[in-house]
Order: sequence, then C-alpha cells, then structure tokens
Amino acid sequence: MNPGFEEIMNIRGRGMPADGEVTIDGHDPVYSARFKIGETTANILGGVGVAVTDIHEIKTGRRQKVAIDVRHAAATCQSSKYMRQKSADGGSWKEVKSPSMEHMRSITQPWQCKDGRWYLPHFNLPHLHDRVIGVLGCESNADAVAKAIAKWDSHDLEEAIAAARACGSVIRSNAEWLEHPHGKMLSGKPLIEITKIGDSDPIPFPKGDRPLSGIKVLDLTRILAGPIAARTLAENGADVLMVTAQHLPQVPEHVMDTSHGKRSCFLNLNKAEDVATVKKLVRDADVFSQGYRPGIMDKHGLRPEQLAAEHLGIVYLSISCYGHGGPFTNRGGWEQIAQSATGICLDNGDARPKLLPASACDYTTGYNGAYGVLLALARRAREGGSYHVRVSLCRSGMYIYKQGHVKYSDPNLGLTNTQLESIMTETKGGHGTLKHLAPVLKMSETKPYWDKPSPVLGANKAEWLS
Repeated sequence: MNPGFEEIMNIRGRGMPADGEVTIDGHDPVYSARFKIGETTANILGGVGVAVTDIHEIKTGRRQKVAIDVRHAAATCQSSKYMRQKSADGGSWKEVKSPSMEHMRSITQPWQCKDGRWYLPHFNLPHLHDRVIGVLGCESNADAVAKAIAKWDSHDLEEAIAAARACGSVIRSNAEWLEHPHGKMLSGKPLIEITKIGDSDPIPFPKGDRPLSGIKVLDLTRILAGPIAARTLAENGADVLMVTAQHLPQVPEHVMDTSHGKRSCFLNLNKAEDVATVKKLVRDADVFSQGYRPGIMDKHGLRPEQLAAEHLGIVYLSISCYGHGGPFTNRGGWEQIAQSATGICLDNGDARPKLLPASACDYTTGYNGAYGVLLALARRAREGGSYHVRVSLCRSGMYIYKQGHVKYSDPNLGLTNTQLESIMTETKGGHGTLKHLAPVLKMSETKPYWDKPSPVLGANKAEWLS
C-alpha cells in the first residue's frame, strides 16, 4: 500500500489490514489539477472501510473486503455539481445551483495586493459577505473587489478581515505555512485527533444487520465537511438527526446533496428551551457532531467535557477550518481558505494562484471526521470511554499537499458521462426526484446505502427513532 494509506492506518493504531483486504484502483489526475484529489480521497475512504470492517468484526467475528476506485473517490469531491433534479413536468433533469453561489465563486478568488502578494477573501453566506465588503468598502463584484484589495498590504488585510470576524487568507506557499506558528502547530498533530475525555464501561454496539444499526448521531453542522461526516455514518446504518434553525443561511444544493439518509429538525440555540431539547437528545445519542467556531458550544453548555460528564460514552466530533491550538484557532474558514493557507492554491496556479476544481479539503475532512468517529466507537466497544474527535480543513489540506504533485495536459479532465452513470442513483422525497452519486465505497458484506431520501429542512420531529 502507499504511504498515504499507511498514515491513515497509523491513526487506527492496529497495524495494516491483511493483504488483499483493501483494494484501491486507479490513479490521478482525474481532474485538471496538480494535486492527487482522487488518490488522497481514496486513501481516506479506504480507511473508512477498514473502520467499518473493524465494527463488523466486533459484531459478527468476520472481516470483509473493501474496494474503492480512485475516479469514483474523486467524483465525491464534486458531488453537488453532479446532482440533478427532475423538472416539475418530469420531462428533463436540471442542475441544482443557486445564483448566490455562482456570484460567491466569481469573487471568492485570489486577488493581488499592493505588496505584490495574493489574498483570497471569502464571500459565502450573507452576514460574512457583508463583513468582508464592509472592510473593503466596495461593491460586490469582481472588478470592485480587485481594485479594493489592490489598495491593501496582504497581511494588514488578513488581520482586518479577521478582526471583523469575516473570512479570508493570504495565499501562502507550503514552506511558508509550515514555518508559520499555526502551520507549525498543526504539523505536530495527527491528521485526526482522537482524545479520551471520560471513562465508562465498554458499550457494545446495538444489534442490527448494519454496522451502525441503532447508533444515534446528532448533527449540528452545515455546508460540506460536517454534513459529509454524518452522511457517511448514515450510509452505514446510523440514525442521523440534523439540527439547524430556520434563521440560519444555507446553500440549497449542498443541503440536498449532503443530507441523504438523514432526518432534519429545527432547534434554535438562541432559545433556552431549544437548547434544553438538544441536551435531552444528547442523553440518548452516541455521537454529537458540531462545526461552530470555538467557544460557541461552551456558551450553550455543550462543550465536549460537559457532555462526556453528563452522558458516559459520548463521541464528540469537532470540525473547524484551522484546528485546535495556535494563533488562528478562533478564526472561521472554508474550503478555499484552507487551500490558500496551506500552499495548494499557489502551487495549483501559474502566473496567478488557482483553486482546485473540487472541494477536496471539505470532503476529505468530512471523511476524516467519520473515520475518527468510527474508530472511537470501536474503541468504546472494546474498552469503554468518551472521546473527542477533532478534524480541520487546514490539516486535511496539509495531508493533500503531502501526497505530492501530479502533471496533467488536458485542461478539461473529468469523469465521462458513462463513468458517472455507473455510480449514480435516483431517490424520491421532499425535493422531488433527485439523481445523485450513490455511496462509492464497496464492502463485501455490508453494502453502504442510504435508507431514506434527503429531507426538507425541519421536516422531522426533534426525537430519535424507536
């Protein structure tokens, strides 16, 4: 196996799987990018398969075969792009996309500063968009943003955007990032942190035909990495209850594509009675997943150590942009910021830095989160305990960078329609009929699948299935 997969297995701490248990087929480039998007994602999905097999072995005494195709793994990093919704008359399929996201992508790009360096501001979600525009003092279009950023020194702008609690990053080289205090901190941490935060007797897995049958997951995340982590647990049998609020902005295409297999309820953390309902749900939960900025969960009495004290055996997943510790810990961020900070964006460009054609940091972080949760659940079954799992976009970006570069000659690489059709499925639910990627990880005994369609937000009660 390759060194990248060995690093994933080292997190598991049980050595490499037996020869022939995991098969990873194919190679990059899958897309027109200088990084191994497919191979990197396949390594992590292979790890997810081994972790599911570990649980299957605990429950049945049997291991199983795991297989992943590199091209299929790469496709998952563009999954919302491939999703289609059947028209109202049923005669055609249409792409699901928001005008606001198209506008966001047009201005969330690297722009050159007065000092000659490049800076990427991030404009997703209305309140964060307005904060960046407030700092720049310009209109919301590419020409105006470029002219406004050209008046700033890059590091001054980075600090001003952070002070406004908005999002952005100087475009750094990987070497510069590794010398930065925050990059140094992250480089000393594993890709996935799994920390025991409480003791309990061993907690066996519930009975059921699927690896995660009876496992309850409370998902307080949105927009890609967090939802992907919970969706991965759902495709292996977990009961996933998404918690969001009506006032929180969302990206419709991402919600529809990352919510397969889940249920959804509305609870507002600004209301004491709704926080009380969340805490009531936690009492019976196995997994609590959140992607809020550091400190927000503390304010609501939902920090890891508190939940571990109140509910022995909880597995708490924290997902962030910059990770825990270091000077950038409290800063928010997104896919594009992780690419910018860690050197990916710089190396992927030529005269101008260039973002990857797929959300590799987001999706790999989501799969890393699911992998960490699976490992923690297995450890809980073997020896007991409550666990805190931490993953971050920047640490995932560092892992992507570490896998090395790849050359491509065709500027329009991607999966063919035939290749895509082989991994698509159709589901019917509150969003009508959707055609979207099916789970791409192959398991010889416990086929991953979603047992319910993507829900309309708030369509379900705030309760667990019996």
